[in-house]
Amino acid sequence: MEKATFVYDGDCAFCTTCARFIERRVPSLATVVPWQFADLDRLGLSLEQVEEAVQWVGTDGSVASGPDAIALLLRDAGRMWEVPGRVLQLRPVGMLAWPAYRWVSQHRHLLPGGTAACSLPQAQREKLYGPTGRP
Repeated sequence: MEKATFVYDGDCAFCTTCARFIERRVPSLATVVPWQFADLDRLGLSLEQVEEAVQWVGTDGSVASGPDAIALLLRDAGRMWEVPGRVLQLRPVGMLAWPAYRWVSQHRHLLPGGTAACSLPQAQREKLYGPTGRP
């Protein structure tokens, strides 16, 4: 793979807001893409993985999820972003990062930019709102 890829849930308004921030402010060379428009097979990702957490697929095909994916994205951006990326990978910080990530993931519909659809699994969103998953 020639470029790393950061994959997020494009049907979640909160996730999309975060991805837009990344695209504007974090100078990573990675492709930032919603999983709904990504070639998951080519990336080596399953539907379960992308519904569970954001994903980082490195140029070597390595995969990281959740806060580990965010740490690699930050490190890839270099400069001032590399330090928080490295800190996020430290064992004590990482041990706290996963529970915090899971809490945010489960409550993203309540956060700024979130919608009620953010709290639903993809299959349930499609039943209610059609293939776009949005109300």
